[in-house]
Amino acid sequence: MHRRFIVSDPDKCVGCRICGLVCSLIKEKGFNPLLSRIRSIRMEPTFNISIACCLCEDPTCVKSCPKSALSKNMETGIIHVNKDKCNGCAWCIESCEFGTIILHPTKKTVAICDLCVGDPKCIQYCPTGALMFVSTEEISQKTREKLFKIFAEKL
Repeated sequence: MHRRFIVSDPDKCVGCRICGLVCSLIKEKGFNPLLSRIRSIRMEPTFNISIACCLCEDPTCVKSCPKSALSKNMETGIIHVNKDKCNGCAWCIESCEFGTIILHPTKKTVAICDLCVGDPKCIQYCPTGALMFVSTEEISQKTREKLFKIFAEKL
């Protein structure tokens, strides 16, 4: 079984941030992108991308937690936060290379994308289809297809 995770196609992402609003509604019962587990990044003037937990093979966030509050599900790759152990020190946030972990402002614990238990709602509501739930093998295939099209146009 190949692990699947959320990726964003920068050619389709328009930076609307609906994914973040959907995530905060599902996870926090309100529209607040600061509480979203998916981050939207805009690189001016035209580059937009959204990013959620990348399910790292050897996650630095888990290794950096001094309270052992984070653990990785070896089957799915999802990082679980034990809210009873987490003290909000934010070491995991500092160590995450992708900036996808948030510190909840009122609960004072961290939150990480759990892929909505295998059915990411952010993908369902992306109006441009920029978000995909794919494996690394599927990403590789899409990249090869894209490169082939570029080369075919130049011939």
